[in-house]
Amino acid sequence: QRQLVESGGGEVQTGASLRLSCVASEIKFNRYAMGWFRQAPGKERLIVASINWNGDGEVYDDSVKGRFTITRDNDKNTLYLQMNDLTPEDSAMYSCAAAWGLIATRKGDDYATWGQGTQVTVSS
Repeated sequence: QRQLVESGGGEVQTGASLRLSCVASEIKFNRYAMGWFRQAPGKERLIVASINWNGDGEVYDDSVKGRFTITRDNDKNTLYLQMNDLTPEDSAMYSCAAAWGLIATRKGDDYATWGQGTQVTVSS
């Protein structure tokens, strides 16, 4: 069964850093673009970042550019999201997802498999 499992969330203060991980199983990880999304209570799910199948291209939402970095290790079937300089506006459930294709994409409909998510809470 295709599965994505996130970890690394937590409760931090403004300005702190967190590193999220997403481990894939039963997925040919190196054949798909991957993405991180987030959803705050009462709000829609939004793209955070996405990365090409081989890690040579990324896209970011404007709200996280310069603070967040998405990377992947295809040998470990693992996706990462390094988050720096966190603010309360970054508080949300963060989920990883595997796309249908090879190229990084912002659109949720382009993703086939989703993880359950890991909660990030940033206090002021």
